[in-house]
Amino acid sequence: MKKINIAIDGYSSCGKSTLAKGLAKALGYTYIDSGAMYRAVALYALRNGWMNETNIDEEALKKHLHEIHISFEPNSQGGQDIYLNGENIEKEIRSLEVANAASRVSTLKFVREELVRRQQQMGKDKGVVMDGRDIGTVVFPDAELKIFLTASPEIRAQRRFDEMKSKGENPSYDEVLSNVRERDYRDTNRAESPLRKADDAIELDNSNLSIEGQLRWAIDMFNKITKGNE
Repeated sequence: MKKINIAIDGYSSCGKSTLAKGLAKALGYTYIDSGAMYRAVALYALRNGWMNETNIDEEALKKHLHEIHISFEPNSQGGQDIYLNGENIEKEIRSLEVANAASRVSTLKFVREELVRRQQQMGKDKGVVMDGRDIGTVVFPDAELKIFLTASPEIRAQRRFDEMKSKGENPSYDEVLSNVRERDYRDTNRAESPLRKADDAIELDNSNLSIEGQLRWAIDMFNKITKGNE
């Protein structure tokens, strides 16, 4: 069967990565976490003192962007981890600090242009499931299957809260909810590639869906698309 590219977009903590990983595994496709790439850039900027809670040294980041080498490697759980210049940063980029920094870094035109270029290169041979904020609208506008996920801010905050607790962190639910709403506003109002549903994307509100139910739905959508293309 001819392979296709699958774009999964949506709001923060909607379960985009969970769906994309499950779908890629079920189909034997390659999964690419585009959001992790922005987190890697943010982490690099934080480590080098080029950004803090209020400011970003855009000139420094732009000058050194070529030094940021990002790759994805398989892990022992059957998934994959992200590496920054050869270092596994999978756990470090999942903090609220890096998540918030990534949301700010992603508003920079030169950062988006470079990462979009890299992401498009990754998908040139098809067979990719990529999730993010602008995959169906900017990165893969010709993707054969586009999915747009949504859920209420409260449910998304609870999911993020539970995930952080399971990793041994001790977050405040109110702080997580505030971060979700702040990221929603930033993602939908930024000048560069704002979050929006592609005209040909299929929307799914997964507020009351299980992970398994969501995956079954996505596989059904894949089967409809690919059978129609045969």
